[in-house]
Amino acid sequence: MIPEPMRQTIAHVALLVRDYDEAIAFFTRSLRFELVEDTDLGDGKRWVLVAPRGARETALLLARAATPEQQASIGRQGGGRVFLFLHTEDFHRDHAHMRSNGVRFLEEPRVEPYGTVAVFEDLYGNPWDLLQRADVHT
Repeated sequence: MIPEPMRQTIAHVALLVRDYDEAIAFFTRSLRFELVEDTDLGDGKRWVLVAPRGARETALLLARAATPEQQASIGRQGGGRVFLFLHTEDFHRDHAHMRSNGVRFLEEPRVEPYGTVAVFEDLYGNPWDLLQRADVHT
């Protein structure tokens, strides 16, 4: 008998940031994420988690760059490709909110077979997809 596989999830994805507070402000205001945790670890380090409202499993760990190598990677974690994908149930609502809060979109929204999508940059220049899947209706 083959044992049933364990359920696994990705809990956090580390995102390099220059400053904890500016990153928290961007994600909570511009993207309307929730601040899940902000724990002081001493010596200027913090454990900071943000997540889209209603997210159940995965959160971003905002990791302040501590070395010159890490600092050079801020905004380039995906090597120029879309690095993260933000799914929404209401593309137009979120697109309008993000634009009104200074989020830079690299293109106009487009409809693809898989859904409505537009690429935007976070405050450090990492490209993201804002995506409402075609199988999600508002």
